[in-house]
Formats: sequence, C-alpha cells, structure tokens
Amino acid sequence: MANVFSSQDTRLSAGARIILPAVWLGLIIGISLIEAPLKFTAPGITIPLGLGIGRLVFTAMNWVEIVIAVILLWSVLKDHIGRAYRWLACGMIAVLIIKVTVIRPLLNKRTDAVLAGVDDGGSSLHLFYIAADGLLIIGLIAMLIVAVRKWATVRPEVSA
Repeated sequence: MANVFSSQDTRLSAGARIILPAVWLGLIIGISLIEAPLKFTAPGITIPLGLGIGRLVFTAMNWVEIVIAVILLWSVLKDHIGRAYRWLACGMIAVLIIKVTVIRPLLNKRTDAVLAGVDDGGSSLHLFYIAADGLLIIGLIAMLIVAVRKWATVRPEVSA
C-alpha cells in the first residue's frame, strides 16, 4: 500500500513541476507582456485610471505567483528532482521575493505620487520589474525543459 501512495505522490509532484512553471510563465506573458502595455492604448484610459487598474491587476498576479511558488516549493522538497531544477526553482522564488517585497512597494510609492500629482510618472523603476519578469521567463522556460526531460525519461511502472 505504501508503494501506491509514494508513486502517486511522485506523479503528483512531477506533474506540479511541469504544470506550475507553465501556468506561471503564461501568467507573466499574459499580464506583463500583453495586458500592461495594451492597457494604456485603450480609448478613454487616463494615466490615473490605468495606474489604478495596473495596481489591482499586478497585486492579484503577485498573489497568484506566490501561491504557485509555495506549491512549487512543496513539489521540489517532496521528491528528488535533481540539482538543476532545485536551483532554478530556488532562483525563481528568490526573484519573486525581490519583485514582491522590494520592487513592487517602490512602484506603489511612485504610483501614489503620480496619482497625487506630485510626480510626472517618468521612472526607471519599471525597468527593474521588467528585468525581474525577464529573469522569471528565462528561468521558468529552463525549469520546464528540465522537468519535461526528466518526465520523458521516467519509465512507467508495470503492474502485475
């Protein structure tokens, strides 16, 4: 009976190690690369309205990223995936922590200043957020490659 649960757990965590980075990657592409730039081109969108929408969307996205990272960490700690994947996962989680705890609060202060009319909105802070997302995109693609290669080389167990 113990073997059945361990093989199911292994399949579950192996699936998580493929699905979670793919979902996380799709989230970043959809929000950061598509929604954010297009938002300001929509008719009737003002800078304050766009910034308010952006803050809501990116806050929600960051919470989803945190949930994905926690589940991914569980799957990495659960099984022996290999050093490459473990280092990539830890790196992606570190980038996420920096993005959420350092970069986002600084961007929120700038947004507050722009909305209060104290700042014109020109800032290089967004470049740090873009760089963090760029690192995440590269790392998540690498994680997917490592996980799929490992999954493809695993031989299914034969039941007697």
